[in-house]
Amino acid sequence: MKNETTVHFVERTNGPERLICEAELVFGAAAGPVAGFKLVGFSLWRSADGDVYVSLPARPFGAGGGRRYFDLLRSENGESADAKRLKGWVLDEYQRQGEEARTA
Repeated sequence: MKNETTVHFVERTNGPERLICEAELVFGAAAGPVAGFKLVGFSLWRSADGDVYVSLPARPFGAGGGRRYFDLLRSENGESADAKRLKGWVLDEYQRQGEEARTA
C-alpha cells in the first residue's frame, strides 16, 4: 500500500456522451483510519466548450418542486475553495497520468 492518497481513473465504455471517466480516491497508509479504503463517485466530464471538469459525489433531493444536489464530500469548515482545490488536484493527476501513458 502506498503511503499517500492517490487517484485512479476508470474508463466507462457505455457512459453518457460527455463522460470522460470516473475517478476514485485511494487512501494510502498515512491516511489513518481510512487507509486502504477508496472513495468513489467522482466523474470527469467534457463541457460543450471542450473544457474538462470534475463532479463530486452528490445525493439528489427535492426542494421547492425542483431537484437539487447535496455534495457528499465537504471540507471541515465548509469553504467552497477547498472543493475547488480537490477538483484541481484530480484534474492535475488526470493530465499527469495521461502524459505518462503517452510517453511510456
